[in-house]
Amino acid sequence: MNSPTTIALDSIASSFHALSDPLRLQVIELLREQELCVCELCEQLGVTQSKLSFHLKTLKEAGLVRSRQEGRWIYYSLNLPHFVVLEQYLAEYRRFSNILPARPCRDAS
Repeated sequence: MNSPTTIALDSIASSFHALSDPLRLQVIELLREQELCVCELCEQLGVTQSKLSFHLKTLKEAGLVRSRQEGRWIYYSLNLPHFVVLEQYLAEYRRFSNILPARPCRDAS
């Protein structure tokens, strides 16, 4: 197994933290389909722009989404390469699936 660096682990931890909120997961689900502007996300999620801005900032800082500005509008999309990093990190745990759980200790008495 390639051991992730401290920087990589910080990035992974930040991503899992960002994914721990139900509203942010809803944003991720909507962005799976297509790039959306803030106003479209607000409308589909039924939240105010100020509330959504906090969550988008968290997702962006975690590297899960990216944004681009077009005129007055900011469009958000998934940062797919970062999801690949998370997928690769989690895939390392699949190799433990064949390991049996530890047996309870028996008393020597």
